[in-house]
Amino acid sequence: MDLVLLWVFLPLVTVAWGQYGDYYYGPYNYGDNDEWVNVYRQGFNFQCPHGQVIVAIRSVFSKKEGSDRLWNYACMPAAQSLGEPTECWWEEINRAGTEWYQTCSNNGLVAGFQSQYFPSVLDREWQFYCCRYSRRCPYSCWDRQWKFIVCRMTEYDCPFQNV
Repeated sequence: MDLVLLWVFLPLVTVAWGQYGDYYYGPYNYGDNDEWVNVYRQGFNFQCPHGQVIVAIRSVFSKKEGSDRLWNYACMPAAQSLGEPTECWWEEINRAGTEWYQTCSNNGLVAGFQSQYFPSVLDREWQFYCCRYSRRCPYSCWDRQWKFIVCRMTEYDCPFQNV
């Protein structure tokens, strides 16, 4: 059964990874020669260039390769109205084999990922790289397939922090 993972502008993310299927979403440039950022069963670290954020994800699942996935990401410059990132950080690592809910704290935008594969549980641990832009806030969020949550950003500084 083919299932699709799709991330089209990704300022705030909640993730529950899908199991099966391949996915490709154009017209984004996924890097040189559309190469994957990882090989099956190996760790990887991917960061967008400074001032850019993740806007799309491409993934291919293989049960015979340890129920793992190949990954690739597309970055684009953050909206000019957001200015330069005021700070960037790595969020806490989620542990492989457990359910998880992940957002960027401090109203951050996702600008990268690092992941390590664990064959004992046929799963990956994940860590998000996040950047904050003038404390703008996500709003008008909606679920994407597999519970990716996509939000717009306010045009004003937020009086609160997300938790």
